[in-house]
Amino acid sequence: MCFPKFAMRNRFVLCVILCCLLPPAWPQAVKTILGSWEGESKCTVPNSQCHDELVLYQIAQDKRDPWQLNVDGYKIIDGAPEFMGTLTCQYQSKSGALSCTSSSKGKDDWEFRVFGDAMSGKLTIDDGKTLYRRITLHKVQK
Repeated sequence: MCFPKFAMRNRFVLCVILCCLLPPAWPQAVKTILGSWEGESKCTVPNSQCHDELVLYQIAQDKRDPWQLNVDGYKIIDGAPEFMGTLTCQYQSKSGALSCTSSSKGKDDWEFRVFGDAMSGKLTIDDGKTLYRRITLHKVQK
C-alpha cells in the first residue's frame, strides 16, 4: 500500500518541477507582436536635437523574465540598420498596449498600441509632460 502513495507523490513533485522549468505559454495575442516591425519615427519638438528616422524594431521574449518583452531599436541609415538600444516592455493583450522603458538616464515613457499588423506609438519625456516622438510601424512579413 505504501508504494502507490510514494509513486503518486513522486509524480506530483515531477509535475511541479516541470511546470517551474518550462517557460509560460504566451497567449496568441502576444505571439502576434513578436518579430520585426518597421516604419517611421517623427519628432514633435521643434528646434530639438531629435531627427526624423526610418526605424526597425525587433520584439522578442526576454530570456530572463518570460513575462517581459524586449524591443531592440534600429534606425536605418543608408539602407543599413544601426542599433540604438533596447526597451524593456510589458504587453497588455486585452488593450493591445505595449508599455516600455529604456535604460537611459532620462525619464522616458514609450507607449504603443497594436492593431493587427500595424502599431502606433509615442515617446514622452519629462515625466510625460512632453510628447517627443510619434511612431508608426507595420509588421515585416517573412
